[in-house]
Amino acid sequence: MAGHSKWATTKHKKAVIDARRGKLFAKLVKNIEVAARTGGGDPAGNPTLYDAIQKAKKSSVPNDNIERAVKRGSGQEAGGADYQQILYEGYAPGGVAVLVECLTDNRNRAASDVRVAFTRNGGQMADPGSVSYLFSRKGVVIVPKEGTDEDSVMEAVLEAGAEEVNDIGEAFEVLSEASDVVPVRQSLQAAGIDYDSAEVVFYPATQIEVDVEGARKVLRLIEALEDSDDVQNVFANFDASDEVLAALEDD
Repeated sequence: MAGHSKWATTKHKKAVIDARRGKLFAKLVKNIEVAARTGGGDPAGNPTLYDAIQKAKKSSVPNDNIERAVKRGSGQEAGGADYQQILYEGYAPGGVAVLVECLTDNRNRAASDVRVAFTRNGGQMADPGSVSYLFSRKGVVIVPKEGTDEDSVMEAVLEAGAEEVNDIGEAFEVLSEASDVVPVRQSLQAAGIDYDSAEVVFYPATQIEVDVEGARKVLRLIEALEDSDDVQNVFANFDASDEVLAALEDD
């Protein structure tokens, strides 16, 4: 397993205080709607929905928005869209591999948005399969440090299939196989340990170290991609040192 990307720390903080909060809310609500459509509207019997709701609540999405999304997704309320999941692959400047997860009701619009973001920001799209092999599906649970410590977290999750517990600054990141993310999250809850989010992500097998200028270019592309309403998540296999991240914060 590659060493932990410090970018995850920054991204985690950034998501919480995202200036484009409305966009973040919309993406979290879309996750809830799709989870309810796929596995039903009862969070107790649908762990994916449970985790989507938990993440939305932690990001201060109003309860009304959450409840309406569950109803739309489960068919109790009209107005739900037929979202398709699409994965686009490409490269950022410097050869950094990028995966773009979309949830869209308009494939042409999503493809156009992603292509324009890559083209305008020095990247290029790639053929399916040419980038995704550099990533694997992993379960990631983010646990805030407040009220716990690394040993307690490790003790709670070890039997549930956790592979690693990483210190990412203000939180711990618990890594597992994708299929173990729910048991890991449930073990934390059973131990009385609070968590911010539990989800399955694309995790890079190796990472490319970037300098300040390289990081700036990659982040510019990621932000352009995330600006699209159809883009849910962007994953990239780059890492940046504390010094580089500090320099970026001064921008």
